[in-house]
Amino acid sequence: MGCKSNGNCGNSGCDVMTVFDWLEGVPIPEGQRAFDIVEVRFKRNRKGFYRIGQGRRVQTGDVAVVDAVPGEDMGIVSLTGELVRAQMKAKRVKDTHEIRKVIRKAEMDDITTWQAARNREDETLAKARLTVAEHKLDMKLGDVEFQGDGTKCTFYYTAEQRVDFRELVRALASDFKVRIEMRQIGARQESARLGGIGVCGRELCCSTWLSDFRSVSTGAARYQQLSLNPQKLAGQCGKLKCCLNFELDQYKEAVAKFPPPSTKLMTRKGKAGHFKTDIFGGRMWFQYFDDPGTSPVPIDLEDVRNIMEMNARGEKPDDLQKFAILEEAAPEDALYGDVVGQDDVNRFDNKGRQRSKGGRGRKGPSRGDQKGQPSAKQGGGGNRRNKRRKGRGSAPKA
Repeated sequence: MGCKSNGNCGNSGCDVMTVFDWLEGVPIPEGQRAFDIVEVRFKRNRKGFYRIGQGRRVQTGDVAVVDAVPGEDMGIVSLTGELVRAQMKAKRVKDTHEIRKVIRKAEMDDITTWQAARNREDETLAKARLTVAEHKLDMKLGDVEFQGDGTKCTFYYTAEQRVDFRELVRALASDFKVRIEMRQIGARQESARLGGIGVCGRELCCSTWLSDFRSVSTGAARYQQLSLNPQKLAGQCGKLKCCLNFELDQYKEAVAKFPPPSTKLMTRKGKAGHFKTDIFGGRMWFQYFDDPGTSPVPIDLEDVRNIMEMNARGEKPDDLQKFAILEEAAPEDALYGDVVGQDDVNRFDNKGRQRSKGGRGRKGPSRGDQKGQPSAKQGGGGNRRNKRRKGRGSAPKA
């Protein structure tokens, strides 16, 4: 599973938002001290930065007890060293006195309490959803997370409008006997917490490596000439897929080299309008307005520019078929060859049928006809099989 790092990353690289510590094992330069802040991972993609005290040493994969408000929380150390400084800079977290501390390494009693709290989460979420339905609130509970010491419970929910959940908090606190915190998240954050498999067959980008959610517009789909079908463009969160932005810059750079879709080509046969564009193939299709029944004509980009220059000079070509791109036939070497003859659907027709029991169903001339001798039907020779049938089961005569 995972990255097959054999434990070098501390958690086998199988966790959400894992950062590979490529500086692990590299000695610290002389005269410098190791960075005293570590990254701690909690449930799903929630992470935090905590300062380790003097004389305390932790490494990737250790279960650490950290300071929380109120109480104590527990998580797994996911990153140490100088890469933590880079992560803090990327997430715009300042190294100030407000950073909480790592209290100690978790002991067996701490881990037992932590696991017991985690085991309550599924049951708590199911009961909380029933409570939300009883209060008739327009909100959706997506996930629940208990604090490491089991004294606090955080509910993550999504809602279209502002929700007054004061009565709900009182009811949940009375049912579960813990401190309740309600945290509203967006649809993309909910998908990142829950995870899943996308239409591409891979895990969701937001739950594996994507850390920032940039706005996605339908213009990204138009640049890539995708069908504006909401069911195909939307991800599991109900919003436009984040992957629409991945190749948008390359498409914008390529589209800038093509004439606009409103381009019209004038010929003596008639005026032709743009039909579609193959960006990476460097070709455009045009179709006559006066004869819409004809197939669109594929034209190379350079030829399109030449025709536009001719139209600018007041000249018109005779027909677009003169500039049409002919489909190249596949080379003979690239064609598939049925070497063993197993792909022929009629390969069994040439073989004679196997003789069934009793000789029934056999077609063609009889054995006597094949040898030039009279058959049993012609009155010559008799049938040996009939003779054996007559003598079967009867005692020989004296």
